[in-house]
Amino acid sequence: MRLSDIQDKDVVELKTGIKIGNIIDIKINVEGKIESLILEKRKYSRLFSPNDEIEVPFHKINKIGEDVILVNNL
Repeated sequence: MRLSDIQDKDVVELKTGIKIGNIIDIKINVEGKIESLILEKRKYSRLFSPNDEIEVPFHKINKIGEDVILVNNL
């Protein structure tokens, strides 16, 4: 799977069903394994935090589907 394959998928928090943000980058360790997804926050979230990015650890990903990526407990 390539970054371009997952970039257009919605990233959704499993418990609430809320879209968290859009994938803008990934963090890869020295062994070549994905450590985390870097998301750009949704526009309304910026009111609550000055940080424009969210880092989602790979172990928090529950499922990568055709249209959506489900994550646990952010």
